[in-house]
Amino acid sequence: MNNFDFIILGAGSAGCVLANRLSENPSHKVLLIEAGGKDNYPWIHIPVGYFKTMHNPNTDWCYKTEPDESMNNISIRYPRGKTLGGSSSINGLLYIRGQHRDYDIWRQLGNTGWGWDDVLPYFIKAENQERGKSEYHGVGGPLSVSDQRIHLPLLDEFQNAAEEFGVPKTKDFNTGDNHGCGYFQVTEKDGFRCSTAVGYLNPVKHRKNLTIITHAHVKKINFENKKAKSIEYWQDNELKTAEANREVVVSSGAIGSPQILQVSGIGNPEKLKNLGIDMVHNLNGVGENLHDHLMLRPIYKINGLKSLNKKINSLFGNLLIGLEYVFKRSGPMTMGASQLCMFAKSDPSLELPDLQWHVQPMSMDTLGATKNHDFHAFTPTVSNIRPTSRGHVSIVDKDSRVYAKIKQNYLSTDHDRMIAAKGLKLTRKIIMESETFKKYTPEEYRPGIHIDDDEELVKEASNFAQTIFHPVGTCKMGQDEMSVVDEKLKVRGIENLRVIDASIMPNITSGNTNAPTIMIAEKGADMILQQ
Repeated sequence: MNNFDFIILGAGSAGCVLANRLSENPSHKVLLIEAGGKDNYPWIHIPVGYFKTMHNPNTDWCYKTEPDESMNNISIRYPRGKTLGGSSSINGLLYIRGQHRDYDIWRQLGNTGWGWDDVLPYFIKAENQERGKSEYHGVGGPLSVSDQRIHLPLLDEFQNAAEEFGVPKTKDFNTGDNHGCGYFQVTEKDGFRCSTAVGYLNPVKHRKNLTIITHAHVKKINFENKKAKSIEYWQDNELKTAEANREVVVSSGAIGSPQILQVSGIGNPEKLKNLGIDMVHNLNGVGENLHDHLMLRPIYKINGLKSLNKKINSLFGNLLIGLEYVFKRSGPMTMGASQLCMFAKSDPSLELPDLQWHVQPMSMDTLGATKNHDFHAFTPTVSNIRPTSRGHVSIVDKDSRVYAKIKQNYLSTDHDRMIAAKGLKLTRKIIMESETFKKYTPEEYRPGIHIDDDEELVKEASNFAQTIFHPVGTCKMGQDEMSVVDEKLKVRGIENLRVIDASIMPNITSGNTNAPTIMIAEKGADMILQQ
């Protein structure tokens, strides 16, 4: 049996941050366990490589959601990173912090120390901002944040069209107020991906007090009198044990973390006892409160403006794209999953935006398809960034290697269906009614300009809806009976056990969730060290 001060379960977006910060003190002996392998697959490090790493069982867990009755019973492929760096190694690289109000609401829910003014220093601490230091940005941190290395007239025209309808152009979505339209910043450095493995783990992986184990699948956490004492994991089909002198930190994400707690005997007793799991502590909220950003994907054809479709479909075009990347580290191979971002309000009476667009200068039938359309078109995806629908993650076996059920219920509330319809109609208005786009004679390829009824519009759009890969909330922080961790991220009723990752979010942030997850890990590490 190996002894460590801290054992971190999961070397993903949060786990790599924790490994770096907790091992800074040479007297701390730290173990980092990852079920996936090393991040040595070349496509991980090329920004557009998410086309090669998502749905690839070597780098992705390749989950699927349960059929969703609120969306024509469709099941969605659900990527989660399975490698050092976790989802930060396979995601779309988009750096968005959310709105100040997101965090102030967390604080209002009783989570002291989680307001915007409390968390901003951790965003700044993490950041190495290409644009330099400012009131809202930091330099010298492990996470490189850069401007995109691609600009297209099509995207600039979308900004002009949005401006006609009161959405201002912006260059910075990360000051706490993200209303506006502009290019995303991305987690890249010099045209290469900066995952948390690259930024946080690689520089410190040779520390003598840090042990990193890959291809190690956690079986469960062991307890003595409701105190986390050790963990068991499989490596090369051999069951091994490691003991934690101080703390076990679960950082396996919104799908993995509740599964580890459940197989270890923490959760809803009715569900766990039926699977033959010995109860350690009743916490009904484990696996509940699952929510995510649903992406609706309308497509618009255009004339007189070039998208990337034909270039990507052509062998010669691909050669040019490759040469531009090799010699200039620019162009389509440096792209994040989306290039242009917009935050706007579904209703003018709202104080803050509740809709986000990811505008992509290309189109395809399904996300990740091998071929783009053979006509010029673009995809202004739209998402409700404050959904009210909730789902759950539920284990079906006491063996942690058996996938849990992921039930999303994406459009199960009247509110979410209403906002979906408003988002689709505002997209249509910007493209079909703006003076900017009139000269390009746009055509709504899908869902179809003939569909005007809200319910019909949402029903049709559900057929090609996708996740934006932002699951959160399944081990939520709070004071109510469904909370799993307190404001120090300690599991309620258990000693020496914390959860530190996106699963602790009580409510999802207004935008992409990777930057907030890294912030949570920075703040969580600080709380452990202060103790």
